[in-house]
Amino acid sequence: MTPRRGPRPLNLHLILGASRGMAAMMTPLPNPLPSGPGSPSWSNGWPRSKAGQAEAARIAAQLGNASPEAFRGAVLRRLWREDAALLRGLAAYRRHPHARRLNDPPVIWQEGSARLLDYGGQGRPILFVPSLVNRAHVLDLDEGASLMRFLAAQGVRPLLLDWGWPGTIERRFTLTDHIAGRLERALMAAPQGLVLAGYCMGGLLALAAAQRRPDRVSALALLATPWDFGAIPQAPTMAKLLPGLEPMMAPMNALGVDMLQSLFAMLDPYSIAEKFRAFGRLDPDSARARRFVVLEDWLNDGVPLAAPVAREAMGEWYGRNTPARGEWAVAGLPVVPGDWKGPSFLAIPARDRIVPPAAALPLAAALPGAQVHLARAGHIGMVAGENAEAALWRPLLDWLNGLQA
Repeated sequence: MTPRRGPRPLNLHLILGASRGMAAMMTPLPNPLPSGPGSPSWSNGWPRSKAGQAEAARIAAQLGNASPEAFRGAVLRRLWREDAALLRGLAAYRRHPHARRLNDPPVIWQEGSARLLDYGGQGRPILFVPSLVNRAHVLDLDEGASLMRFLAAQGVRPLLLDWGWPGTIERRFTLTDHIAGRLERALMAAPQGLVLAGYCMGGLLALAAAQRRPDRVSALALLATPWDFGAIPQAPTMAKLLPGLEPMMAPMNALGVDMLQSLFAMLDPYSIAEKFRAFGRLDPDSARARRFVVLEDWLNDGVPLAAPVAREAMGEWYGRNTPARGEWAVAGLPVVPGDWKGPSFLAIPARDRIVPPAAALPLAAALPGAQVHLARAGHIGMVAGENAEAALWRPLLDWLNGLQA
């Protein structure tokens, strides 16, 4: 097996872990120290989280009337233990023997780097459109962790559009090229009257394609799809970063994988370290550990994002909130959810940090008669987590089975 590189970029996550210790040493401490869980937040803002405040109060209560220096030492020892746990989790992930071994199904259409994969079955066809910034196989992750194979076993005919690794041609593509070009031609190669399903960014692409080609699409399923980018707290920061990313995109006309992963890390900077500390405590032979490993392998096997698409997504979507403002257009035509007249299903994860519910719910309100499913999961967990079958797969199947033939 090829040695694992993740989590990417590794240096960033190690620096984020170490930065907490540096903050502990540099931040002035109050005197007297906080004495209980109800203590007010410290004026300098460290620790910032409620959990951190509670832990600081717990340490102070254990130390009694200790000096601020003794308290700082106790906090640093706690942080060092967590850093050691992080390193153990990283090492456990990198040496874990499990890997994805699923074979791809037949390819029924191909153009450039894009392929349309057919998972078989004689039932209603449903074509899934994933995001452009991650590999498509998050929907076909592993044995027992594949939405595509689950649906095929239930009598549905799932198709998956794999965008592939962008080559020289694809790195010149805009969103219009992807939607009015590749995606529409994939629709022409698929059975007519299919259900079109989009995941995350792919949901925006699917919505635009369904609006353009209602003759090919009978129903629309949008999974964790953003619409009101103004409801994403980090959106203004993401947009402001775009000018500084231009020199990095220039050599290959694309935003590289490690930079993309760094941008995602901004959404919740310390969560990656926390999940690896938790992984280090798992039984490596457990199903949960194997699921963690294949999900992390998928996350770290990303693809570059074409520079024109990065400019549209960061500058227009995140910067100007063009979808919710009615200003996003594909091939010169505005994308208007209300223009879609067919059945629609929206799955919105309740614990989504990438697409918070407040960013997805306005799309449900704009789609006439949409069936809304609030999933008790996160952004990735809804489609590929341990509880994905209950969170999404069966509700989606029930909706598909309820559609008129």
